[in-house]
Amino acid sequence: MRYAIRMENCGFFARHGVFQEEEVLGQRFYVDVVLQLEVGDALETDSLSGTVDYGEAYDLIAQVVLGERRYLIESIALTAAKTLVERFDAVIGAEVTIRKPNAPVRGVLDFVEVKVAWPQ
Repeated sequence: MRYAIRMENCGFFARHGVFQEEEVLGQRFYVDVVLQLEVGDALETDSLSGTVDYGEAYDLIAQVVLGERRYLIESIALTAAKTLVERFDAVIGAEVTIRKPNAPVRGVLDFVEVKVAWPQ
């Protein structure tokens, strides 16, 4: 059986970005994740061991986003997607979207967003 788990709008304060000011000041990042799963009978047997623990998935996302400073949010998204696929046996694919509301651009916008899928 295949199904998806979505986690939306996970918020983190971190210091990613190309510019020195982004490291000094930091900013909020918002992360959405869609996990594609292929499971045996975990849903019918009501067994967490055959699927994904949401709390653990959130903690893994947090470790990546709050971890080492990156210049590109694309890099953060790819690392998070790979980490989730590698950690959970039932996950066959992950799509990670990261929004950066305070992107340093000349103009008005709500946010910059990237979406990365693993594997592609």
